[in-house]
Amino acid sequence: MGLMKTKILKINRNNPDLKLIEVAAKTINAGGVVAFPTETVYGLGANALDPKAVKKIFKAKGRPSDNPLIVHVSSIKMVRSLVKKIPRDASKLMKIYWPGPLSIILEKSDIIPDEVSAGLRTVAIRMPFHPIALALIEAAGVPIAAPSANLSGKPSPTRGSDVIDDLEGKVPIIINGGRSDIGVESTVLDMSKKPYTILRPGGLAMESIAKHISVRLHSTLGGTIGKNEVPESPGMKYRHYAPKARLIVLRGNQNKLTNAIKELAGAFRDQGLKVGVLAPYHEEFESTMTITSGQQKGQMASVLFGALREFDKEKMDVILVAGITARGIGLAVMNRLEKAADYRVIKI
Repeated sequence: MGLMKTKILKINRNNPDLKLIEVAAKTINAGGVVAFPTETVYGLGANALDPKAVKKIFKAKGRPSDNPLIVHVSSIKMVRSLVKKIPRDASKLMKIYWPGPLSIILEKSDIIPDEVSAGLRTVAIRMPFHPIALALIEAAGVPIAAPSANLSGKPSPTRGSDVIDDLEGKVPIIINGGRSDIGVESTVLDMSKKPYTILRPGGLAMESIAKHISVRLHSTLGGTIGKNEVPESPGMKYRHYAPKARLIVLRGNQNKLTNAIKELAGAFRDQGLKVGVLAPYHEEFESTMTITSGQQKGQMASVLFGALREFDKEKMDVILVAGITARGIGLAVMNRLEKAADYRVIKI
């Protein structure tokens, strides 16, 4: 079967062209899929109430169908028909953090097809903080189910060019709206039962949520779930965010870390391997290619997936990453890194 013709719509996030948004919305309403920007990463969306349309997401991504999707809405009113009830605590967090990088899991109503929830009795919902995403949902008039707009297992896309690399010829429309602000996916919070549990750390820090409600981290964070278990949230079961190269994360004191990366990079290069280094600070590492993220955790988050893709393009054999403190958004960064590394983490 030949590739389809993909229409690429370049839209300015600060002044979205509503005619182009309407073109994309019509594709959603006709049962098609559209790649679009959000403040976290790019999403690949379809009408969340149309099982056939949702199946097209899995096909385009090559994503396992037992991996639940997040449903994106443009108003709290839209949520009411999607869930059995909105608990008071959930309503409180929606008012504080929506629109924003928080996905809330609640018990789903019968209107949500099993294709969205992977057969679970719950659904994850969020309201994105991005003018293009919100305009698209509004214009379509339906909630949009969307995982990240990458081929399954590859680093999540934070730029329109990443999506084009992965999905051109596989989807009818890609909206290129520039770079995502945050760079890691939303925080997924299960509020369908108590204790409230973070299933995936993301763009909203656990510490912020804990100011308003009691919350805990899921016991599998930092580990994996069994192959026969259905994941409760995207990103829990499968190896995600992975570049083609072997990725190794190093953690520890900055000075020791710098020396360890230099030694390791030198040893790999002596073996004739191409070595990429991702570190918050600039050093003369013994690497083929070094990408500097900056000292702030938010800076590391914003460049992480793009850096992994750049290393892939340059055909690195090994990527060495200087780990950061797993607090605030750093928890999400380290979660993604450890998954991408298949839990190859060296403590210095």
